[in-house]
Amino acid sequence: MFTNVEHIGIAVRDLASSNDLFSKLLNVLPYKAEAVEAEGVTTSFFRVNQTKIELLEATTPDSPIAKFLEKKGEGIHHLAFEVDDIEAEMERLKTEGFTLLNEVPKRGADNKLVCFLHPKGTNGVLIELCQEIKEG
Repeated sequence: MFTNVEHIGIAVRDLASSNDLFSKLLNVLPYKAEAVEAEGVTTSFFRVNQTKIELLEATTPDSPIAKFLEKKGEGIHHLAFEVDDIEAEMERLKTEGFTLLNEVPKRGADNKLVCFLHPKGTNGVLIELCQEIKEG
């Protein structure tokens, strides 16, 4: 079950200048930066009340973010929803006819397991499912 919007992902060309821009815009500093080497991306997170904004900068020319920037330029990349049980939700969505971009959850930024839905089946919006990784 979807519990809330976890974050909004925004693809950027330059993380440092985008951090400055969003710091001024939101009047807060990023609370976390993280490299996700498996995805070829560096992220930065901002929080405004319960809303999180994730800025994503490509670190490799063949990463999904680099390809997105090449095709569409900077802007909203994905909408992420928090779920209680990512595997059950993935199975439910497959049964409903959605196309998953990964068959098993993978480790993402901000201590999350993630899975993406193909935007062709979601009105052109890349949807990310997120579940907090419970250590131990």
